[in-house]
Amino acid sequence: MPLDKAPFSKAEYDRRIAKTRHAMQEAGVDLMFVTDPSNQAWLTGYDGWSFYVHQGVLLPMEGEPIWWGRYMDALGGRRTCWMDVENIVGYADNYVQSTVRHPMQELAGRIRALGLDNLRIGVEMENYYYSAKAHAVLMEELPNAQIVDATALVNWQRLIKSDEEIDFIRKAARISEKVVQTAIEKAEPGLRKNELVAEIYHAGLTGVDDIWGDYPAIVPLTPSGLDATAAHLTWDGAPMKSGEATFFELSGCYRRYHAPLCRTVYLGKPPQEMLDAEQAQLEGIEAGLDAARAGNRTCDIANAFLGVLEKHGIHREGRCGYPIGLSYPPDWGERTASIRTEDETVLQPGMTFHFMPALWMDTWGLETTETILITESGAAEPMCNVERKLFVKD
Repeated sequence: MPLDKAPFSKAEYDRRIAKTRHAMQEAGVDLMFVTDPSNQAWLTGYDGWSFYVHQGVLLPMEGEPIWWGRYMDALGGRRTCWMDVENIVGYADNYVQSTVRHPMQELAGRIRALGLDNLRIGVEMENYYYSAKAHAVLMEELPNAQIVDATALVNWQRLIKSDEEIDFIRKAARISEKVVQTAIEKAEPGLRKNELVAEIYHAGLTGVDDIWGDYPAIVPLTPSGLDATAAHLTWDGAPMKSGEATFFELSGCYRRYHAPLCRTVYLGKPPQEMLDAEQAQLEGIEAGLDAARAGNRTCDIANAFLGVLEKHGIHREGRCGYPIGLSYPPDWGERTASIRTEDETVLQPGMTFHFMPALWMDTWGLETTETILITESGAAEPMCNVERKLFVKD
């Protein structure tokens, strides 16, 4: 694809590859085989719903990356990748879901043809898209190579966002505002949950002005009542009811970049314990945002938030957030640093997190969250603009 049609500038892709190669050198890796679709897109621009078959990026220490996958998807690579067409390659369809041959055999042949089969090759072993069978076949086919675990090597290079990436996240944030406001406005007793989710999808995909909506990496999470005591339930066809809280964990998506945002709606009169928890949560969020400063650590955000909850007599476990940016299903997190008490990742300007200080109690859930940007000075910047409160509708 001509670079003038690529999502980012050549200088931006050069920056990403240089960062990754530096990390490879530090890790003693000569060649990376990158299977995470988010990492593939980050390095090459590849964008297609093809991650259900084996595909990936070969990144040597010199030259352009090579996108490799199913032949019909290599055609999509020519439409979305920034590299020369000879560096976008495909394997035959008879490798797909075959019991007598495996795509890693074809990949190994390409690596041998390039004279790279005696190197230290990094693979993403703890990854949704790199199977145990793939690893076993690659090991068997490349006996002269040293294949090592380089999980999250590329992910960590994505942690600090460029100005171009932050612009995309801001656009996603505008869509996030729209989808959350749509959910709040449409929620009412008697409305079937699937119909509400249809409205959410419509709002997200139509986007805002000329900011068009892409599909988010996580489907709308919209549980009500007792279902909202669990973090990751989706929806059903039941009608919404008075006397229940529903949290909306949603994100707009622009060119694969996300800005997750959660708010909670109560239909009727909320119980006092929920209102008390709301005040503690809001106070804790302010404390967390104030702690989210360059030079502090991710654990400082968690400790600030949890310290306020403890003062109010609320016990909460688990992490309070994670980095976000470019992602594909099934997760919009980057799987590196975490906002939790034991994580000491130092905050730097340009990092973006989903600060996720949700509360899941015995009979209800209360999610109020923000996508935040670590700035050069001062507290973190919330990137979305939706009032931070429990929304009550009679």
